Amino acid sequence: MSKIKFGTDGWRALMSADFTLENVERVVQAYADHLWAESKKKGSSKVRVVIGYDWRRNSENFARAAAEVLSGNGIEVILSTTACPTPAVSYTIVKEKCDSGLAITASHNPPGYNGVKIKNDFGGSAERAITDAVEALIGKSPVRRKPLGAGSERRDLNEAYIAFLKRYVDIDKIKQGPYHVLVDPMHGVAGRWLETILAGGKLRITTIRGDRDTSFGGGAPEPIPQNLRQATELMRTGKYDLCVVTDGDADRVGAIRPGGEFISPGKILSLIMLHLVEDRKKTGSVVTTISNTGLIYKMARKLGLKVHETPVGFKYVCEIMRRENVLIGGEESGGIGFQDYLYERDGMLSSLLLMEMMAVRGKSIDQILKDVEKEFGKLHYVRNDIDYPNELKPLLFQHLQKNPPASLAGHRIKEVKSSDGMKFVLEDDSWLLFRLSGTEPILRIYSEATSEQLATSLVSSGREIAFGLKA
Repeated sequence: MSKIKFGTDGWRALMSADFTLENVERVVQAYADHLWAESKKKGSSKVRVVIGYDWRRNSENFARAAAEVLSGNGIEVILSTTACPTPAVSYTIVKEKCDSGLAITASHNPPGYNGVKIKNDFGGSAERAITDAVEALIGKSPVRRKPLGAGSERRDLNEAYIAFLKRYVDIDKIKQGPYHVLVDPMHGVAGRWLETILAGGKLRITTIRGDRDTSFGGGAPEPIPQNLRQATELMRTGKYDLCVVTDGDADRVGAIRPGGEFISPGKILSLIMLHLVEDRKKTGSVVTTISNTGLIYKMARKLGLKVHETPVGFKYVCEIMRRENVLIGGEESGGIGFQDYLYERDGMLSSLLLMEMMAVRGKSIDQILKDVEKEFGKLHYVRNDIDYPNELKPLLFQHLQKNPPASLAGHRIKEVKSSDGMKFVLEDDSWLLFRLSGTEPILRIYSEATSEQLATSLVSSGREIAFGLKA
């Protein structure tokens, strides 16, 4: 049997190799054993779990199998009748006061992958202690599977979730914005929901790639520039005031401004932070991951907000959101969470808040960005994902720790951070980060600088270091 490992957010694997029906059943049986062990500690005799799934190939079949394994273990299940965004699973867990939840999705990974995300009783991603416990129980018990029993039900998870989104933002205000917004769900499960929610006003919505395609058009449903060529070309035509993008399971966001320039998720977080404070008159602290933009820190200082920095992974953001009053928190990959919401990221809500900002201010996103760039300067962000030999991965980080460079691209290094990967901060606060992906077998090299040339040069320097090593 293959070794099953949970990463930054769930277990993901290729459907042609390890993500098989048999292995899904093994994982869910271990999950059931863990849930009952925890339930007995609390003195409870009942366990309820929510299960949702995305539009990937066979996700609905994996979800049904998971539900039947839980049923075979005496666990009550709320199984979605249709594909739904991962935040819809989280919302249902909280609304129905369930013990946990599963989302059958590989999120932004390429189409050959599928996965299982475990959600806690507060709606956020399960912490490491839970996934470690589930891993340790895999194969310990025979799989028990039977049709859904008493106490279980099939339900459309989208209805209540969409109603919740509508309550969070000022839908009527957004609808009256005289803008034309391009929406690209990347053939993911957000589908045409934004178009449906915002129908009937002055705002015009045009959706591309809004239908189910289990190949995702031949690419990965991750909102990064190389996957957004069609949307980028459309934004260059001048017909649209904003493009918003969501990933495969709709918990991440991306955006493009008129002219075709990608708006990094960190910049999206910064804009929404500004909107929440200045337009909605909210306050609280900010949480960001080590790989995110320095604009967050600059803007937070101006707004008088405390900033927490975490390793990459929304579960780390969520830990802080649960213990203090956090206004907004997110990661550079586009997962952003909000005050008075769930302890969960949400790509559709992020998109709606960007549109709400435009409507409230009476400005296009381009005008808003120009105002921000005039006040805070323009930072250039580059991320390079590379296939990297497994034998070199430990050597690279050992080398960086023992022999850190004194300078990069002709600039002296003033600080080194190692909370997640290795980050080198230059004298002008430009930086270079090396880290391994928690969900894919790749090395990520990130940089940010005050010029595009320096940002690109830093990534090139990083590649030279990475490939200059020998096993």
